[in-house]
Amino acid sequence: MLAASGLECVRGDRTLFSGVSFAVRPRAGLLVQGANGAGKTSLLRIVVGLAPPAQGHVTWDGRPIGTLGETYRRELVYCGHQNALKDDLSAVENVRAAAALAGRAITDEAARAALARVGVDAAADLPVRSLSQGQKRRTALARLALDGARLWVLDEPLAALDASGVEWLAAAIDAHLAAGGMALVTSHQSLATRGALATLKLGA
Repeated sequence: MLAASGLECVRGDRTLFSGVSFAVRPRAGLLVQGANGAGKTSLLRIVVGLAPPAQGHVTWDGRPIGTLGETYRRELVYCGHQNALKDDLSAVENVRAAAALAGRAITDEAARAALARVGVDAAADLPVRSLSQGQKRRTALARLALDGARLWVLDEPLAALDASGVEWLAAAIDAHLAAGGMALVTSHQSLATRGALATLKLGA
């Protein structure tokens, strides 16, 4: 289980949010909403261990994430608001590199299969700089098609996706939750998943 207790985030002299607590259990998801600047991205960065909170703590299966290191990183997939792709690398190479950074070595075949599931198989060997914005987003999300991660943390995953991409992502989240996974998602757009996503509103 993922749990946060009393989280506070401060940027400069401004407090973005404080007293934020939640729990995400297997087969459940949480949709984080709020106006621009409310701290949605900052919250997700705290949850995945990329930034410390000013106050509060995050635990995974009852243990502080700061003590877990690679053990925690192997349990999650984090797709940030930016695609975080290297333009000089192909889509396949980007998927493999992202998995390696998360502590998971995958084969070329596994990366290609993941890209096929998100509809980028025809462009798998092209340098990312030559892909459309939608293809780049699908490439960044291809790691969701790899097995293993229990927790998906997705920051505005619908950005640049067309209707078929949005449908694929909603179905992928549904399947992930049905299989016992967990998801933490921010989105300004409607995400029509069949499974119920609890809502956390920042700045409310």
